[in-house]
Amino acid sequence: MNTGRVKVVVAEDSILIRESVLRVLATDSGIEVVGAGTDFASTLEVVRSARPDVLITDVRMPPTGTDEGVRLAKLLRETHPGTGVLVLSHYAEPAYAAGLLDGGSVGRGYLLKERIAHFDQLLNAVHVIAGGGSILDPMIMEALLAQRPQRELVDRLTTREHQVLGEIALGGSNRVVAERLALSQRAVEKHINSIFAKLGLTADPALDQRVAAVLVFLSANDR
Repeated sequence: MNTGRVKVVVAEDSILIRESVLRVLATDSGIEVVGAGTDFASTLEVVRSARPDVLITDVRMPPTGTDEGVRLAKLLRETHPGTGVLVLSHYAEPAYAAGLLDGGSVGRGYLLKERIAHFDQLLNAVHVIAGGGSILDPMIMEALLAQRPQRELVDRLTTREHQVLGEIALGGSNRVVAERLALSQRAVEKHINSIFAKLGLTADPALDQRVAAVLVFLSANDR
């Protein structure tokens, strides 16, 4: 029976972190946890049987403890395109983010595990990804920006534009960005248009497409 809730599978080999994520998810009546995994193989089996809307996975799990979460995301892009993937990691590692976004940023997200303590950020990420949007931790955004070979493009952004870009990466709407940065929505719109112009991108009125364009652009230049 379709409950209308977002179905989620959690993959994490650390009991402490897994239970923490599950407790956060339990606070949202719009989310239903339908399974859990502790390594690459068990997670893949759960996803195949439960067919979740979103997989929340650690970036490193058994058997190798390297990049299982990223490899799962790549595999599911082919086998379960309707399942979004949110990778949680202790590491602000651009290579992981680039691998996750390889092939597109729709329904993909990367957050540092410290965000688990901020219930609203984790829950918002689940809903955004379930809806086909993208989420990128601001620290990952900063790391990607710092690594870009065409650094002069990024240097054109003002401090405020960096802040707006970071809020957009977290899935914030223009209204939310305006509230968080104490700006008017019109000012946010002007900053967004300026960001896209300076980065050589074409602005799009659909938020998820704008975020996807930014993430794909950054990941492409990171490889």
